[in-house]
Amino acid sequence: MNGRFFFALVLAILAAPVAGGSEPPAADKFDIVIKGGTVYDGTGEKPRVIDVAVRGDRIVKLGNFSADQARTVIDAKDLAVAPGFINMLSWSTESLIEDGRSQSEIREGVTTEIMGEGYSMGPVNDRMKERMRSQQGDIKYEIKWNTLAEYLRYLEQRGISCNVASFVGATTIREFVIGLEDKPPTPEQLEQMRQLVRQEMEAGALGIGTSLIYPPAFYAKTEELIELCKVAAKYQGKYISHMRSEGNRLLEAIDELLRISKEAGIPAEIYHIKAAGQPNWGKADAMLSKIEDARKAGLKITADMYTYTAAGTGLDACLPPWTEDGGYPALFKRLRDPATRQKIAVEVRTPSDKWENLYLAAGSPEKILLSGFKSEKLKPLTGKSLAEVAKMRGKDPVETLMDLISEDESRIDSIYFLMSEENVKKEIAKPWVSFGSDEASQAPEGNFLKSNCHPRAYGCFARVLGKYVREEKMLTLEQAIRKLSGLPATNLGLDHRGFVQEGMFADVVVFDPATVGDRATFDKPHQYAVGMKHVFVNGAQVLKDGEHTGAKPGRAVFGPGKTKQAPNSKHQTPNNSAPS
Repeated sequence: MNGRFFFALVLAILAAPVAGGSEPPAADKFDIVIKGGTVYDGTGEKPRVIDVAVRGDRIVKLGNFSADQARTVIDAKDLAVAPGFINMLSWSTESLIEDGRSQSEIREGVTTEIMGEGYSMGPVNDRMKERMRSQQGDIKYEIKWNTLAEYLRYLEQRGISCNVASFVGATTIREFVIGLEDKPPTPEQLEQMRQLVRQEMEAGALGIGTSLIYPPAFYAKTEELIELCKVAAKYQGKYISHMRSEGNRLLEAIDELLRISKEAGIPAEIYHIKAAGQPNWGKADAMLSKIEDARKAGLKITADMYTYTAAGTGLDACLPPWTEDGGYPALFKRLRDPATRQKIAVEVRTPSDKWENLYLAAGSPEKILLSGFKSEKLKPLTGKSLAEVAKMRGKDPVETLMDLISEDESRIDSIYFLMSEENVKKEIAKPWVSFGSDEASQAPEGNFLKSNCHPRAYGCFARVLGKYVREEKMLTLEQAIRKLSGLPATNLGLDHRGFVQEGMFADVVVFDPATVGDRATFDKPHQYAVGMKHVFVNGAQVLKDGEHTGAKPGRAVFGPGKTKQAPNSKHQTPNNSAPS
């Protein structure tokens, strides 16, 4: 043997790691090891005590690692480790422009926010941009995008702490092509609407979202929605809907959703499932049975919910949909015309199955809280009930609500007490129901304090873990975490998210099951949840020892129909390999 070769061979053998050793070379150290925690992997299976190793933006290994194998070690002893939670219904479309930290959601463990309930932030044309600018409230922003995908990347480039994804709103598609009027599309307009859906699906929209109690969405016929959904279905999209009724015609609204799912060949999800209005509470069992029968028949039907007995929407949801034919300017004009105003008042006071009347559904004006005004003059009324304001003004509640909308020239954010706790528990128990806040991410500072949000903005997800798991034992912790992570990720077809498994993106939360819970109330909504210790988004620590680090590693996340990646996007190509 050549002497020089022999010497080199000896050096190589001496430099090689000892067989069975676990110490990686320094250059190959893990970035993070979450050590000693009880891991709930998002599948609903029993947890196990195991370490989670992260390198870059991925979970690379689960096992038993020593502290010197990582640059950063998180002590998770006696804590739960879980996939980042997915908010199935986020309205952070504007709040993330104001504050990309997504404080209220990150502090609950939410790492991905899903948008697009009827309205989406794209596609938009110049006419729509002008309307959006005119209706901005406390949060002001420039509209620097035209498509939905461009909006999501705009958030990513500005810097956000959470991931974001969106459905394309059927209302937005309708407004782009038809406007705000109550009229059907012509064949040419319907083809233009299909083409817009096609473009947004190819760019990564998750599917079609609707909110059918509100005009102009209310004006769309079932057949129009089926045509849009047929396009989305070709790109593995989903249909997700605030149904045409959650009250008097609840069961008929479910029939419409099932018809759309079947005829368009598309999975469908019900937004914030509920039976609204006390006369309708008894329909909950029939509602759940109807969905489960459809699932047994082979339709892919799921739902999401928030964990409260009060809904939140505009005060204009008390008015018949025809009042907004042509948009808000047309509404304000009608409210200022004595004869038309009288006609509106009669319809508001008259029970009807033709539209969703939230004034009557609430049962009384005492059960309607006014939470957000546009004008400084009316902001002192924030937090008062409609009954209180009517008494202050010496007027009938229906006259008062019409006055307020006309004076504020806005929808006026409001909270309606509509549901029963018994039904909330029935819905939580269903294995096909996930969770969504139906609110914007908030922080108890700046512009956010100029209005009262629904407490679900701060507490929806922590409430699941504190109230319904720990206190009321409605779910086991592993069941709840599956509903908060793996279930929605699988329903949406999200790429490598929703599970604590090797190869997944490192969206990971660490919390104390003994203390996690919500603190926000209807009287004092701007209060952070407690018990969340650490939150990682794409491998970067966003929450450390319960405090926000200021990191903004969030990304635009796209659906399985995306055909190609745009330049400079940080998103990885979907392969839909997440386990079911």
